[in-house]
Amino acid sequence: MSETDSGFIAALEEATQGAAEGGVPIGACLVSKDGKIIGRGHNMRVQNGSATLHAEISALENSGRLPASAYAGSTMYTTLSPCDMCTGACILYKVSRVVIGEHKNFVGGEEYLKQRGVEVVVLESEECKRLMARFIKEKPCVWNEDIGEE
Repeated sequence: MSETDSGFIAALEEATQGAAEGGVPIGACLVSKDGKIIGRGHNMRVQNGSATLHAEISALENSGRLPASAYAGSTMYTTLSPCDMCTGACILYKVSRVVIGEHKNFVGGEEYLKQRGVEVVVLESEECKRLMARFIKEKPCVWNEDIGEE
């Protein structure tokens, strides 16, 4: 796994789009076991006034209604470590691997994913770190709301 994988590139594009829209700059992309993008999305909590539309949930939503077999062996690329809700969604849909852009700004359910047999890869992307650090500095109240702190 690397920052040149198409799934990671798509997730980063989504994060950048979310930032441009004034939202939380987190993107995600779900890729099937045969390397095809199933769905991609970005955090839309601010834009849609949603309580739950995190990037991974957005990617799943944009995948449409699929049979459980469509998720078998899939990889969720996300620019930031997934929160408990998104971790649970990955486990529910039996995602096999989660590739994380960075986990310096936030560490979510990585250990739980591993305990449930999901492969976790952290890329330590400097671009993802900068994008999130800037957002957290500029909009701390929105960030705290997004992670359930305030």
